[in-house]
Amino acid sequence: MSSESVKDDCFAWAARDPSGVLSPYKFSRRALGKDDVSLKITHCGVCYADVIWSKNKHGDSRYPLVPGHEIAGIVKEVGSTVSNFKVGDHVGVGTYVNSCRECEYCNDRDEVSCEKGAIFTFNGIDADGSITRGGYSSHIIVHEAYCFRIPDGYPLASAAPLLCAGITVYNPMMRHKMNQPGKSLGVIGLGGLGHMAVKFGKAFGLKVTVLSTSISKKEEALCVLGADNFVITSDQRADEGLAQITRLHNRHSIWRSPI
Repeated sequence: MSSESVKDDCFAWAARDPSGVLSPYKFSRRALGKDDVSLKITHCGVCYADVIWSKNKHGDSRYPLVPGHEIAGIVKEVGSTVSNFKVGDHVGVGTYVNSCRECEYCNDRDEVSCEKGAIFTFNGIDADGSITRGGYSSHIIVHEAYCFRIPDGYPLASAAPLLCAGITVYNPMMRHKMNQPGKSLGVIGLGGLGHMAVKFGKAFGLKVTVLSTSISKKEEALCVLGADNFVITSDQRADEGLAQITRLHNRHSIWRSPI
């Protein structure tokens, strides 16, 4: 169903200035269009991009700024021509919410490379001239082309970080065929993306080595995430350790940095 003339109050957390401090903020989302999905946001991951734009580190922040582009939630309403989603579906929204949908990139489902520029989920200017506001809010309205179905049995809290950090790691791993059991993966740094890289690597059956400057990450890397090896790069013996691991793995070794 469609509600072209109805706008619900949206509760959000917004930065008002370059201090980046978030405070309660209410605004109205645009009306639901015939191709749109209205999503009740249940979870939103925290990305470093949220900090960058909240604090105007690039000099282009538009305040009040509602960050958040790792969005997961439940469909509460759909437009009259929406065919891929229904009320109650679990859906994710990532880093962009619109594009021209006409260029070769958009037609090839590579909308992030849109010739006219993809419109980001927050701090972007949408086709109607409005400023996009992200997932630190109660709900969002997005064209169905930029929504992604989340399996009903998958926890929404776990799905949210996949919409940015997850795809950032997954895409290059697939492009470079790092999804074949027995290959070796080196993960430089165990931050947010590093966690994702280790998890994908183990799920793909790879031999995973974590390289870190901090010994405090060792237990998490080996015991929690299941990495096969852990190397302290600041250790004078690191080069020797890496050489041993490379010889052990023999072939298909690739050292990728998720940072």
